[in-house]
Formats: sequence, C-alpha cells, structure tokens
Amino acid sequence: MKPNDPNHRDRWAQLRFAIIGPLFASPPADGELSGKLNELASRTWAHPVTGLPVRFGLSTIERWYYRARRADDPVGVLKNRPGSHFGTFPCLALEVREQLVGQYQEHPGWTVKLHHDNLISQNRENTLEVPSYPTIRRFLRSRGLFRAHRPKRQTPGALAAQERLEQREVRSYEVAHVHGLWHLDFHHCSRPILRRSGEWDKPLLLGIMDDHSRLVCHLQWYWGEAAEHLVHGLCQAIMKRGLPRCLMTDNGAAMIAAETVQGLEDLGILHQKTLPYSAYQNGKQEFLWSRVESRLMAMLEGEENLTLKSLNLATQAWVEQEYNRTLHSEIRCTPMERYLQAPQVGRPSPSAEELECAFRLKVSRKQRRCDGTLMLEGQRFEIPSRYRNLETVHLRYARWDLSRVDMMDPRNDQILCAIHPLNKTANASGNRRRFESPGPSLSSAPATGMAPLLRELMAEYAASGLPPAYLPTEEEQP
Repeated sequence: MKPNDPNHRDRWAQLRFAIIGPLFASPPADGELSGKLNELASRTWAHPVTGLPVRFGLSTIERWYYRARRADDPVGVLKNRPGSHFGTFPCLALEVREQLVGQYQEHPGWTVKLHHDNLISQNRENTLEVPSYPTIRRFLRSRGLFRAHRPKRQTPGALAAQERLEQREVRSYEVAHVHGLWHLDFHHCSRPILRRSGEWDKPLLLGIMDDHSRLVCHLQWYWGEAAEHLVHGLCQAIMKRGLPRCLMTDNGAAMIAAETVQGLEDLGILHQKTLPYSAYQNGKQEFLWSRVESRLMAMLEGEENLTLKSLNLATQAWVEQEYNRTLHSEIRCTPMERYLQAPQVGRPSPSAEELECAFRLKVSRKQRRCDGTLMLEGQRFEIPSRYRNLETVHLRYARWDLSRVDMMDPRNDQILCAIHPLNKTANASGNRRRFESPGPSLSSAPATGMAPLLRELMAEYAASGLPPAYLPTEEEQP
C-alpha cells in the first residue's frame, strides 16, 4: 500500500487515537501522566497495515498526545501528513521533464519502461541524472500522460475515434421514456454448435433492448449477421413491444443495408448510428452480453447435444422468466416493472404484412420494349403488358426474397402489381397472349379519304394558277 494512500493514513490515525484515547476519556491526575505514557510505550500494538507487532517510543506517544489535545479534530490531526515536496518531483530535473513530455508527445503508445530506458540512453553522455522507473511512472500518471492504445487499423476513422476518446469525456446516458430509444447489436457466441451440415460453427445472437427500462425486446440466435436476420428479429421485437421512436446501431453491413434504412424510414423510426470505432456508445448491450455468457451459456455447459433450435428455446425462457424479471442494480427495479410503470412514447405495431413490406428497398429499372422485361439481381423479370408504355419501372423488393417483387407508383408509393421472373420454358410452347390495353379501349376504324391537311395544300397550290411542276408520263395521259 502506498504511504499516502487514504486508507493507509486513516488506519494510522485510528491506531494512534486508540493508543492515546483512554488518556482523554480518563484524564490522569497531576503527576501521573508520565507513568501512563511509560505504560503505553511498554505495550505492543498491531501494525495498522501489516498486522505485525510494533512498539512506539515514549516521546512519540507524548507528541501524539499533545497534538491531539490542542486540536478540534483529534483523529484528523494524527494522520500522516504528506511531504512538502509531494507532487513536485524535485529529483526530476526540468530538462529531463521536457525530454520526457516531448518523448511522450511523439510516442504516446510507448510503455513507461520504454520511456525510462530511452531517457537513460539520451542522457548517458551528459551530467543529467534520470530518476528511477517508479518516479517516471508517478510523474506521467500525475500529468495524465497515460499510454495511448493504438487502434488495430490505422484508418482515418480509427484515428479520429482515438483522438476523440482522448480529448472528450465519456458519460453514461438514459432517455426519459420507454420506447424513446432502442439498442440493437449482434453478439458472437462463445461456444461452437454443430450445424446440420456437420460443421462446427458459432452462432450470433441478435439483441434488441429498450434504453430506459433495460427490457430486452427480443433475443434470437442466427447463423449469420445479414440484413435478413436483422429484419427478421427486429420485426418480432416490434410486434412484441410496439414501434420505438429511435434505434441505435453500429455501422455494420446489416445495420446500414438499404432494406434496413428504408424500413426504418417508412416506419418513422429515427436511425442513430454510433461513431466509428466507438462501441462504448452502445455500452448497455455489452452488459447484456456479459449476462448472457455468465448466466445463460453457463447453465448450458452440460448440454452436449445443443442445437440452434434448443438454444433459441432456452434463450426465450431465460430472457422472459429471469432477465426481464430480475432486479437491475442500476435502475433499482426489474426491467419489466420499469417498462410497465414509466411513461411511454411508443406506437402500436403494424401488421406482419406491413412490416414485411416496409423493409424492402426501392429501385428503378429501364423496361426493354421488345419483350417487356427488365433485369433485377441478375434475373430477368416480366412486366405485365398493360404497363408496356412505361419507360422506367419503379420496384420494391428485398434482396433475400426475389419471390416477392412489386411494381410501385413513385408518386404515392402505392403497390401496382407483383412481377415474376421470366419463364423461358413456358414461353417455348409458342402460345402468346394478346396485349392488354394500357388505357381506355378505343375502337379502330379504317382510314377513309384524303387527309385534311393534304387537301388544303392541294387547293392552295391550284389557286396559285401555276401548272403542276412535273411532266406526266404517257401512262398518266387521259
């Protein structure tokens, strides 16, 4: 323990007061103080830190006695006083300090030992004395010059995140209402599970949590981290709890996929993304993952035939019966109690059909006039003939489900019809349907007589009095 440690100083003060305290509780008579002090000096006491037996001299106990008798706080005055040079580092010359600070600014990722060794090497030929390693370490700590951890990737985003973390404080936060903010993230399982293909693989857990109540809206294990899995789990969370106002995620590929972004926009959910390389912004999820590993996965250690289905069944039972109903140390109640009692800003959940339609991206394609088809995700789709007049077709679909591709009106996002992939085998039969009319049915009549414009031009030409400007052939003679 350090000499100036607060607990250290308190223990010494308590021991000293325990030694001389009886002299204040029962003051000795005139002439008896010396005998009392000699008696205390002859006794053995337990060291306040090590517990070993220790004795104190007469003059020492006498000094404690008079110091405590003159003070208003007899215990506080008996504490070890910090040295007059505490925090000043007199053994560290000014030039050596400047070298150390400059060396840290150039190499903030060095260890204290490496800084100390380089200072020794730098001052080996001059008369400057470099203090010991503990002194260098205490000096750096007192100035807040801690070792800066280098990011794994030296990218602009990682460097900016490191600079921001070093220059700006990190504070915990909490929104004021239930459904005001949800957190969403994936977690890699610590235990591999045997897949149906016979391969060992670690599943990923999708977790969605309400910020204010800490209630877990949905937990589910998947074999991947794609946008399809994210949408599948998020839709279940919405159908269970309702629509939130805001969703916080990191910048993973599934979180910024076009289907995810479009769905959140259509549902009126504000999408907030954490800053790059700043996972601490989503720290509440990290606490959930620690509970999953220390509680749920620990109880499954003896289960040898663990499958994804049995893992999901166990997870649902654990989160609903234990996690959401267990006292949370930070909010001082269970997540379920706070979820039910706190003010809410959520909205009712849409139907499953509406949720599925929302999480689909919007694209436009050019229609090929010769056969009324378009290319989408490497496949050719057939457009109904009644829309053959459209040059640009607007579509809505999810990349993981090409069995449901809809044409839409870009002016009001109304679904017009579904389109399907081109069936070339069926077209080989030779049967062809008639074109559907793109507008109102018009009866076609055969053309009769000369066009009005040409009749007008011929009358004007005849009225000019000029002969026809050509020579007729013999066949044209009457």
